[in-house]
Amino acid sequence: MSFIVYLSGEIHTEWRAEVQRGAEAAGLDVTFTAPVTDHPASDAAGDHLVKTESQFWRDHQSAKVNAIRTRTLIEKSDLVVVRFGDKYKQWNAAFDAGYCAALGKPYVTLHDTDIVHPLKEVDAAAQAWCTTTDQVVETLKYVLKA
Repeated sequence: MSFIVYLSGEIHTEWRAEVQRGAEAAGLDVTFTAPVTDHPASDAAGDHLVKTESQFWRDHQSAKVNAIRTRTLIEKSDLVVVRFGDKYKQWNAAFDAGYCAALGKPYVTLHDTDIVHPLKEVDAAAQAWCTTTDQVVETLKYVLKA
């Protein structure tokens, strides 16, 4: 079986590469997609539209341009992995999880135990909660090879 997996969420660690290496080592037929993980580039995604001095409107423009990619890739995926890190509040990751839930798109959350409480609703709608990238890979192995 072949899968397209969208890797959503936290961009400040190497978790995506760990999942990709694990899937490759396991011989899984997976194509991975992701948001733009270059933070300055993502923030500037809408700068070509209208020059604005307002940070709100700059963020608004860029969020809309980024949403073209995010929505398209989530809709085309078979599974979404949503990573919540410990350093920043990832509202975008929570939004992606909610979008998956609304679409009926299966998703797995990846986060530490210390943020279980604030993510209880997000986890409740997920098909699995993982605390390590190895658990994500094991979940993919089961789904694709069982």
